[in-house]
Amino acid sequence: MITRRNVLTVSAAAAAFSAAHLVPRALAQPIARTVHILMGFTPGLQDALARLVAGQMSGYAQTIVVESRPGAGGRIAVEAVKSADADGAVMLFAPLGFMMFFPHVYKTLRYQPRDFTPVSTVASTPTLLTVGPKVPADVKTLADFVAWCRANPKLATFGTPGAGTTLHFLGTMLGRSAGFDFLHVPYQGNGAIQDLVKGVIAAAVMPIGSALGLVQSGDLRALATTGPRRCPFVPAVPTVREAGYPSLEDLTWFAFFVPAKTPASIVDKLNAAIQAALRTDEVRAGMAKLAVEPDAIAMGDFARLIASESDRWKAIVQATGFVPTD
Repeated sequence: MITRRNVLTVSAAAAAFSAAHLVPRALAQPIARTVHILMGFTPGLQDALARLVAGQMSGYAQTIVVESRPGAGGRIAVEAVKSADADGAVMLFAPLGFMMFFPHVYKTLRYQPRDFTPVSTVASTPTLLTVGPKVPADVKTLADFVAWCRANPKLATFGTPGAGTTLHFLGTMLGRSAGFDFLHVPYQGNGAIQDLVKGVIAAAVMPIGSALGLVQSGDLRALATTGPRRCPFVPAVPTVREAGYPSLEDLTWFAFFVPAKTPASIVDKLNAAIQAALRTDEVRAGMAKLAVEPDAIAMGDFARLIASESDRWKAIVQATGFVPTD
């Protein structure tokens, strides 16, 4: 079984493989029709990332349309791809959570991971724990923050983009691991960051890109990142493992999926086009601006990663006592 620490090694090997131009380029002629990439959220990081990669995938299709189908926590887009013809003309671009996390937080899903073929991850990003003006300025480390939360239980609040998300559970796990009540305040979009800056909440658990500019300006303080190594965008910020909470280690991966019965020849062609896109200077520079890192995991390891992460998150959700919703 692939482990989380293995992933970094696998990704590094894949990157070296690509750099050596050993990943096959898109073969033959592009698909002679319009291809649709569906996403489950309104424009934001995911949309920008999908458009960035799609813009360099001309070897796969003559025309590629990135289409947002928000609703039901992103599940509408997933269901649409499940029902699409398995001919490579419709694909899903989504965080891995849609496959390895959603089955544990929703009572009913109209899809299962087996309904899709994972093609390739393209990027990953850690989560960032930040605090704002509600927390005293002398709180500079995660240990300081835990001590402050224990001493001020009524003020120990954290915001995320929504209840039942991986970010929600990461905050909950911190409170449970450190022995204090960490009250979750769900928001939509970047609302948590806005209230964090205003001092409405004490902390936020968000994708790094959501708060990076405010951390760099000094308006927010970053206490830890959840990646397996320090993030190059905030190299001075320790990881949760360094801070003494290795169970909080986590990455958000973004990836392409196609319907399960898509022929292997098409999957291979799509994978080759994605790998070629990830090698371009345009994509690498664009990802740096979005505060994500290129992260292509080989197809076989990708499938094992989903299974391993699904088991891990199932245990986490059950341990917190969270009740799945519709």
